[in-house]
Amino acid sequence: MTHLKPITQISGKVIGDRIDGKWITMSNALTRACHGLTLAEKRIIMIAVAKLDSKKRRPQDGGVLKTRIDAKEYADQFGLELHTAHEQLRDAAKVLYERSITFYVEAHNRKGSFIDEPAQVSMRWIGTKVLYPEEGVASIQLSWNPELVPHLTGLRKQFTSYQLQQASALRSIYSWKLLELLMRFEKTGWAEYTVEDFAESMGATEKQRANFNNIRRKIIDPAIKELTEKDNWIIELTTTKRGRRIRRLRFDFKRNDQLSLDI
Repeated sequence: MTHLKPITQISGKVIGDRIDGKWITMSNALTRACHGLTLAEKRIIMIAVAKLDSKKRRPQDGGVLKTRIDAKEYADQFGLELHTAHEQLRDAAKVLYERSITFYVEAHNRKGSFIDEPAQVSMRWIGTKVLYPEEGVASIQLSWNPELVPHLTGLRKQFTSYQLQQASALRSIYSWKLLELLMRFEKTGWAEYTVEDFAESMGATEKQRANFNNIRRKIIDPAIKELTEKDNWIIELTTTKRGRRIRRLRFDFKRNDQLSLDI
């Protein structure tokens, strides 16, 4: 297969009421993790992440990092009616505190040696949430889980960045997650994952994991289609088998620069 050239970045610009200069930056570990969010919850969390300074280290004084989002900016960013934004903020406020992230990290035995089976770590996105009453425009304030903050700020290496605008038009949580998994390898223009790791990152159901055709039909193909149509991607998927089972996935990707210039 002829490999695609690495993607090129597009400078920030204003599109309608939405600002293309907001960046989401997360550690690679967080990028790969299963986020456990609905689309509306993902939007709220990520617009909040885009407000953080990913390079600034948080003071070691025990202070809590907080971010506030109001319905107007949320509606503008994602092209929603204001009343819809109000509803989504209120609904998310009811459940965001319960949402958790699942990481898989290298594990050691008691003697300090690596073991093959990774350790599973789960943590909440936020420590507290406050939904402010509607005074014209409703808003929500998130207090970030302190254990999560190192995955969002003070980042110098091993992190993934992309523009929030790239995900603003997406209507599938799977499309957004695939975008993140690809952008982790932005510099190379290709990304490779085992089927198991990919399914875990996507939060695939047990039924989907039981048969790769389900993962491809329900997750991969629709996600590629939406990223192609809404964010001007060219994505090619190659699968590798071991025996009769598909074991690895490789995505070669780039932005369609000609279409991007016409936005």
